[in-house]
Amino acid sequence: MSRKQKRMLRNIIIALSLFLIVLILDLVLKNAYKDTFPYGIASFIPNENYGWLLPFGLYFLIYIFIGHNVLRKSVINIAHGQVFDENFLMAIATLGAFSLGIYTGITEHSPEGFDEACAVLLFYQVGEWFQSYAAGKSRKSITELMDIRPDYANLVNGDLVEKVDPFIVSLGSIIQVKPGEKIPLDGVIVLGESSLDTKALTGESLPQDVSIGDNVISGTVNLTSTICIKTTKEFSESTVSKILDLVENASSKKSKSEAFISKFAKYYTPIVVFLALALAIIPPLIYTFMGNNNMWTTWVYRALSFLVVSCPCALVISVPMSFFAGLGGASKNGILIKGSIHLERFNQANVFVFDKTGTLTKGNFKVVEVNPIEKKDEILKLAKIAEYDSIHPIAKSILEECKEEIPLGYTLENVSGKGIIAKKDLDIILCGNHKLMDEYHITYPTVEAIGTIVYVARNMEYVGYIVISDEIKPEAYKMVKYLNSIGARTIMLTGDNEKIATHVSKCLGLKEFRANLLPQDKVEEVDKILASKKDNELLCFVGDGINDAPVLMKSDIGISMGGVGSDAAIEASDIVLMHDDLSSIEVAKKISKKTMKIVFENIVFALFVKIVILALSALGITNMWVAVFGDVGVAILCILNAMRARVKEYSKEWELYSQM
Repeated sequence: MSRKQKRMLRNIIIALSLFLIVLILDLVLKNAYKDTFPYGIASFIPNENYGWLLPFGLYFLIYIFIGHNVLRKSVINIAHGQVFDENFLMAIATLGAFSLGIYTGITEHSPEGFDEACAVLLFYQVGEWFQSYAAGKSRKSITELMDIRPDYANLVNGDLVEKVDPFIVSLGSIIQVKPGEKIPLDGVIVLGESSLDTKALTGESLPQDVSIGDNVISGTVNLTSTICIKTTKEFSESTVSKILDLVENASSKKSKSEAFISKFAKYYTPIVVFLALALAIIPPLIYTFMGNNNMWTTWVYRALSFLVVSCPCALVISVPMSFFAGLGGASKNGILIKGSIHLERFNQANVFVFDKTGTLTKGNFKVVEVNPIEKKDEILKLAKIAEYDSIHPIAKSILEECKEEIPLGYTLENVSGKGIIAKKDLDIILCGNHKLMDEYHITYPTVEAIGTIVYVARNMEYVGYIVISDEIKPEAYKMVKYLNSIGARTIMLTGDNEKIATHVSKCLGLKEFRANLLPQDKVEEVDKILASKKDNELLCFVGDGINDAPVLMKSDIGISMGGVGSDAAIEASDIVLMHDDLSSIEVAKKISKKTMKIVFENIVFALFVKIVILALSALGITNMWVAVFGDVGVAILCILNAMRARVKEYSKEWELYSQM
């Protein structure tokens, strides 16, 4: 608990203890010693005309002690033109009850309402504390990610090392990071080697070994040795800054449900105030015209009870609290959702489109076949020349497979969606798919293999081919099975050929796939799916965040896998899966479903109870104690129900996947 929450809880305990002492003493005197103390505590003062002053003073002191901030907020809000809020309702209802108690004390010598007025504000503060505590627990789940924020950077300036604010470190500066310190900015290691704790960003528990030339991202913790890093981004553009911005604004984008409740409360509160005023004036006026002048106290009391129960706290607090708890529960499972609107929409998502490489598959390509085998070294060497400067996973697998030294000085030309052409003097090397071979009219064999076929030709003569295959992520099977079980439409987009796409699709149980797509074709395919889907369908695109930014932004909901290292992913996606694990999609879906169920439960329960008690209060069947339950009791129950959205029941499921 925060200091403020502890102080508030202490004040509540003190006020509640004093309140119970006064209340119990008054009840005991009235019932056990009614002959001596017919008016309870008021009978301590011999003059019955002034007896009401003692209970009034005791209860009012407790009232001011516990509720002074409510009265202050009410006055401040009125001064700013915000009249109709819960503070105003509480102030009017409780001060009205005290006024009623003073009136009955003077006229009947038996004050009624002091205890109830005090109880209303006391239990209202109990509800406020529950709200604060619940919000704090949910906020903690989200702000635990704030631990990645670096406090300083060790800027190297010649022989001196100066501790400075990360904001002032410019691009290309050299910073020093000692063991135990957070890396403050993205960069590349220029001196030293070490191990990094990346758990806060990736969920990976094993340290990552890094050395000179390796890229490092801010927010990770240096573990073993001092390293020097050349910054490649300023702090405002670094990974840690992007994630912190996402976290800090997670609760700012309101869902439709929250927006509706806010609008509902705006009109609801003034309506019930005027209804309570009408309840206090119209019925007793009718009785007065009928000759009965003794009904004013009764109907004012009913109106005050009506005001108490009509306070929209349960709705105004519990609905945003449910979403906040859901966002907190998601963060606890390594799922960053940019706002409650995306949490609400993700519950409705029923069309899931996946990029294949790096999302459904590991992206760890390996050379599994080289043909003809007698030319293996030559084929790999030629392919290495062509792919030498490429960062594509397929190129990396070729570079890893070929250990031979290669001649340099080739001019490399990337032909989008086809391959690479390497030229040096009269030597021309073609390395790519069948489209590249067709373009240059090179005869090549039809290969029946599961994987990516890379054809190699030299000086317009076919040399051979390389088969490179990718491995399906183990958690992808269960994730697709889950989506199919809830009736979702599952689609895979890939640049691979029809055979590979068919193989992966059948293995996973995907309902549809699109193959042979160029990078720009993926955007067009998503446009087609968006155009063909039904009005009640929402499209969710899941990509690895490397070059999927345009598609992530076009889709109804964009999810980036392991996008913490990609600025584009953080900017474009609505949900970021920190753990780079497909099982998080099922977790997020269950959290969103549970959150929306809780929101619905809270709205129905709060409205039902309030309408019933409002009607009973207006008819005089219930007293203000029941009204207190209708307000504070319902609010507390709704808050406790909302907190179920952050229960960590999905963490074991993720741990199971991570061990596979």
